[in-house]
Amino acid sequence: MNDGVNGVALAVFIIFFAAVTVMGFLAARWRKAENEHSLDEWGLGGRSFGTWVTWFLLGGDLYTAYTFVAVPAAIYAAGASGFFAVPYTILIYPMMFVFLPRLWSVSHKHGYVTTSDFVRGRFGSKGLSLAVAVTGILATMPYIALQLVGIQAVLDVMGIGGGENTHWFIKDLPLLIAFGVLAAYTYSSGLRAPALIAFVKDGLIYLVIAVAITYIPIKLGGFDDIFGAASEKYEAAGAGGLVPNAQSQWTYATLALGSALALFMYPHSVTAVLSSRSRDVIRRNSTILPLYSLMLGLLGLLGFMAIAAGIKVENGQLAIPQLFENMFPDWFTGVAFAAIGIGALVPAAIMSIAAANLFTRNIYKDFIKPDATPAQETKVSKLVSLLVKVGALVFVLGMDKTVAINFQLLGGIWILQTMPALVGGLFTRWFHRWALLAGWAVGMVYGTAAAYGVASPTQKHFGGSSAEIPGIGEIGYIGLTAFVLNLLVTVVLTFVLKALKAPEGIDETSPGDYTVDAGDPGVRTELPPATAEPSRP
Repeated sequence: MNDGVNGVALAVFIIFFAAVTVMGFLAARWRKAENEHSLDEWGLGGRSFGTWVTWFLLGGDLYTAYTFVAVPAAIYAAGASGFFAVPYTILIYPMMFVFLPRLWSVSHKHGYVTTSDFVRGRFGSKGLSLAVAVTGILATMPYIALQLVGIQAVLDVMGIGGGENTHWFIKDLPLLIAFGVLAAYTYSSGLRAPALIAFVKDGLIYLVIAVAITYIPIKLGGFDDIFGAASEKYEAAGAGGLVPNAQSQWTYATLALGSALALFMYPHSVTAVLSSRSRDVIRRNSTILPLYSLMLGLLGLLGFMAIAAGIKVENGQLAIPQLFENMFPDWFTGVAFAAIGIGALVPAAIMSIAAANLFTRNIYKDFIKPDATPAQETKVSKLVSLLVKVGALVFVLGMDKTVAINFQLLGGIWILQTMPALVGGLFTRWFHRWALLAGWAVGMVYGTAAAYGVASPTQKHFGGSSAEIPGIGEIGYIGLTAFVLNLLVTVVLTFVLKALKAPEGIDETSPGDYTVDAGDPGVRTELPPATAEPSRP
């Protein structure tokens, strides 16, 4: 690691950062809204994005700076088991093709902005809707923090993070500036800002990956030498070489499956989906998004390259930024660091918007001010998006980085527990609302307790996301085990509650709502006036 500041890399980084900042503010004029005082416009971009904008937006949303840093870092530290991210991003797209067009249709028909809006409308339960909203917010906060961790890793490697004796304000000033810029243009432009910046972010990442997998192996003597060095390291550490050992296969499979099921339960994923203009846009994206999975597989190889290059870091998250600085010319290092930095801004913006929309529609609107106008909803959502970013900043500046990572792992366990209500509700009304709420509670409690009991060499609690599966004895992903318990409780209690004729709540949707498309008769095509009562089912 350089002792001083890498001036050339920093200059290139600043140029790209300044460019996307300008784009973020100009995005307010891109596809200018007819009614700016509406969550449909600020929080969903007017539900107007076509195939390519949605593809870049979803790519920028799902493949984050933390992905760029953490996936190869996991492979660098633990071996091929870190590749679990590749199959799970492949598994999800056939599922996406099946259920997300239905969510888009019913949301477009009724003006739903969040998953909790749909759950409330489908099951007639504000309590269940609140549970989904709170889970979404809790799962999203540390995810935003990890995007800032990605920026901080780049700043540290460039030499502007300061030393241990540097005053905290001077040390964290670059991150504070990045946070301030992100907050400002998100507040101003809403979802249009990350949608526009995503073009730059994804273009840079594809460029960096293409150069890295070509240029670095040439400098290191080829892939034979790279895989050989990695295999020697893993065998020496007892990790089983380049292939996960038999003991870790259940962990690998359940983590991949559970992560796939959870991916589109996250509020930011759904926000990007609902911003598209038609069902066909969603279907097309389910067929072309796997291109990102190809990129992710190539990205994972950087972990092996870091080993072959002799990268030694105490914090594994610095391995790939340090690899770039060691292997690339300074000017291209700046390009690579800009890709990671901008790769943090896009998802952080979408995540903060999604969390703010959940608070506004499903806490503020449902429980605090039921008569809020669309203009008031938009104002509250803008303010909450700022507060969410402040909370994420507190994670990064006030806590050890492992805390944010642990909470993000816990967030994945939590968000998976909303799947029975969301995906189940898209296909059937059979589940009872109280049974869904009880199942969610059981999954949340079990998942949290099981994760609390996981220790690692560096911490006593929340040391990982895998534990022994009850009744099987194998080590598996806690989130998937909690989900199975959740579903079991939901099914059993639904039978019981139906037998007792417990009130089921009013379903405000109809079967035809799940297949309508933009322009079909009866579908909302105009936004409510800014000062009128919001159009609600």
